[in-house]
Amino acid sequence: MSNSFKVPHTLILLLSMMLVAYIATWLVPQGAFETVTLENGRQSVVPGTFTLSEEQVRLTPMDFLVAIPRALAAAQDIIFFVFIVGGVLAVARATGTIDALIGNLLHKFGHKPNLLIFMVVFCFAMTSGAIGTAGEYIPFVLILVGLCKAMKLDAMTAVGMVVTGYGIGYGVSAFNPFTVMVAQSVAEVPVYSGIELRLAIFIPFVLIGFHHVWSYAKKVLADPAQSMTADLPCPLAGNDKVGYPELKLHHKLVLFGLVATIATAVWGISQKGWYLYELGALFILWGVFTAVIGKLDADTAAQQFIEGVKDLATTAMLIGVARGIALIMEDGQILHSLVYNMSYPLSYLGSELAAVGMFIMQTFLNLFIPSGSGQAYVTIPLLAPVGDLVGVNRQVVVLAYQFGDGFSNMIIPTNAVLMGIIGMAGVPYHLWFKFCMPLILKLMAAASVVLILAVMFGYGT
Repeated sequence: MSNSFKVPHTLILLLSMMLVAYIATWLVPQGAFETVTLENGRQSVVPGTFTLSEEQVRLTPMDFLVAIPRALAAAQDIIFFVFIVGGVLAVARATGTIDALIGNLLHKFGHKPNLLIFMVVFCFAMTSGAIGTAGEYIPFVLILVGLCKAMKLDAMTAVGMVVTGYGIGYGVSAFNPFTVMVAQSVAEVPVYSGIELRLAIFIPFVLIGFHHVWSYAKKVLADPAQSMTADLPCPLAGNDKVGYPELKLHHKLVLFGLVATIATAVWGISQKGWYLYELGALFILWGVFTAVIGKLDADTAAQQFIEGVKDLATTAMLIGVARGIALIMEDGQILHSLVYNMSYPLSYLGSELAAVGMFIMQTFLNLFIPSGSGQAYVTIPLLAPVGDLVGVNRQVVVLAYQFGDGFSNMIIPTNAVLMGIIGMAGVPYHLWFKFCMPLILKLMAAASVVLILAVMFGYGT
């Protein structure tokens, strides 16, 4: 490859994908399944009802351009949550709390980076698997970036810990209410059934993720030039320190406020159906509490908040444009066509290969249907009957869906949470892809083995 080759900016990559989706709306036959409205108000497709559209929708270049601001509007919840988190974390940093926390963690784990990496991957995977947390991890990104920098690691290691835990947690979740419960309900199998296998594979998959991140981290520790982000500016904007303040009482109170905020968020998500708007409100409250406890005057707190928001303008733009890819395909009425044409050949495969094929199909479709529950309502009604025909138990169909949806969350650029995390850490998407793709292949290989064995040994029968 020529040394003059330059990887385009992540924004250009996303816009190029939007353009490909736009061109596809002119080439791919348009069609749709009939849908029914379920008791929970969600739309679910009806198997066997796919028909090609009589009138073709032809999106104009103006439609393509309009899709960009529409996509920004559609992603407003995650965009403004990222803005709020960035602003509030800047306020917390101004009180010295984050630097004091990093210093404290450095004292405890500075000589045990492997233990730190395992703990973060394990805890994030466990939380995602239990209650479906994702965007809630964004506040931890800069803290981990600062900690990794102090430990002679890099931003890629920090992002690797967060995203690996998040993706594996979703992929092998035992009882995630947004994926497992929804998919099992749609597939008409008992909710939370088959939990024994999912619990059994949790630690092995976490260890695969930990090994990948730690193998990279060891190379960076041995030779900082091996860092994939060595030539990039630090996202801490010069606020990284050599010496760290002592963790004093007011710092501990601010951290207690953060823990209380996260705990309240978890309760609200599980019990009240809260999501990003409510979480944003909680972080605003924590920001006010932090400014008061940290004895920041109102003007200083406001200025720090605005500075934190400004630093994330690029991230917000990437999140919005990423949503535009699926929007174009929905407008062009080719999403159901892709689902139909991918699911149809599975009926001609043997049961083991069909299970793996379902997993690969779900992985690909997650690029265009980044919502886990949304993907379940579109694909499970189609794949469950196919499974019945070829001898793939519906429990295995749900497992294939989980693997495809969860693991690919770690790498698809249409995932707003992923783009928020790497954007906050200052890691370009092409470098993250290079880091993450080998891990995805390892996880896919392991997941395929699990699916084949699940079919062979009658999992779910």
